[in-house]
Order: sequence, then C-alpha cells, then structure tokens
Amino acid sequence: MILLDTNAVIWLAQGHRRVASLASGVRRLHVSPVNFLELQFLIESGRVRLRGIGLDTLAHDQRWVLDDPPSADWFQHAWGLTWTRDPFDRLLVAHARLRGWKLATADSVVLDNLDASQTVAL
Repeated sequence: MILLDTNAVIWLAQGHRRVASLASGVRRLHVSPVNFLELQFLIESGRVRLRGIGLDTLAHDQRWVLDDPPSADWFQHAWGLTWTRDPFDRLLVAHARLRGWKLATADSVVLDNLDASQTVAL
C-alpha cells in the first residue's frame, strides 16, 4: 500500500503526468489528515491554488482512502525523525512507517533519508 505525500495529492488532483503511474489504479493509495492540513497552510500562504477543488472534495476523492492512525502511536513514530524540521514531512513519514506502507514522494530530503524500499520516487 502507498501513502501519498502532499505534492502527490496535488499532482493527482490536477492530472499531472508525473504521477501517471499512481493514477493507473494498480496500487491502493492512501492519504493522511496531515496532507489536508498542509494543503490548507499552502493555500493560506498563496503557495498553492487548487482549481475549483475544495479540501473536503479532495479528502473524499475515490482515488484514495483517508487513513487516520491513532495519534499517540503516530506521533511517537515521528519523535525519532530528527533529520527533518518540516513537521508535515515528519508526520507523513511517521504515518507511512507506522502502517508499514511506502511513501510516494518527490521530496529529495525524504528520499535521501529513507530506504528505497520505503518509498515510491516520483
């Protein structure tokens, strides 16, 4: 199973070719509540504009399943991820590790710090 990072969610929502392999529907995709909090921050700061798509619509998109792990276990997994100061990256990596899933990401910092077996590089 695969957990999407926030860029992957944006790219899938916008039909970007970079995520065409994920869009094929071959793999089971999951999103995190963290994705939508990060998206809200990005929208508020003007760094992202979702063309006619609201966060509620994205959260319930049929292309993925929203997964909500128990926060105490999830956050405990995040404590040891000292190689990043980005709270969203830390929580997304912890979410994927907690579930034993791969993280689909193009983030070079994440890719450099995780084993290739833990990621799907975009």
